[in-house]
Amino acid sequence: MVARYIHFNDPDSEELIYTLSEVPKCPGTCFFMDINRSTDLKYTGGLEDWGRKLNNTFNDLVYSNHFEKFVVKGIGDEVMLFIPDSELVIRSANNNYFALLEDIYASLYIICHHPNPCLFLNCKVSIHYCTEVYNITFFEGANDYYGSDIDLTARLMTKSTESRIVVSERFYAKVLSDLAMLKLPENSGCLEEISGKFLENFKGVPVSTEYRIINIS
Repeated sequence: MVARYIHFNDPDSEELIYTLSEVPKCPGTCFFMDINRSTDLKYTGGLEDWGRKLNNTFNDLVYSNHFEKFVVKGIGDEVMLFIPDSELVIRSANNNYFALLEDIYASLYIICHHPNPCLFLNCKVSIHYCTEVYNITFFEGANDYYGSDIDLTARLMTKSTESRIVVSERFYAKVLSDLAMLKLPENSGCLEEISGKFLENFKGVPVSTEYRIINIS
């Protein structure tokens, strides 16, 4: 998808208001992935060490799952991905929410249990199904997504720790719907490890947020 570029020099531009009112919502799944301890490594080792580990970890998280086209931005060692529903359904494989969760879990599991712990860095992830999101950018040539659900996905990261996936209840509901369609039990795959429901009031979010966690052990 191509982001709608928003740039008007007149702060009172009526055309700006009209343009924004015409931007459609873009429902889909947002991921935040953060690599742990990478900052510490930059002080204790050289580029040959931490650069190799970052390369290997991003390969496992992003490229092995064919998520590279969905990477929106990276800030330090944290990346944001967004997969619009319109793009998810046309994937040749792993084209449902349950498959997305299984892919992420498998990547973290490989990192956590790899026989050579010097190759990778452990990660933490948050996942949320977004409906309040817009494919817009304020910088020409860039792709980006804005909306309250993107912000909420970032807030969910505050509940994640090393080798943990935080899943919003809304995304979990999408996963359960897939399982019902596939005639699979609700504890299929990594869902055997999922927690009960937690409730949190995140700063800036006017309603309580329900979420669950999956620890990779």
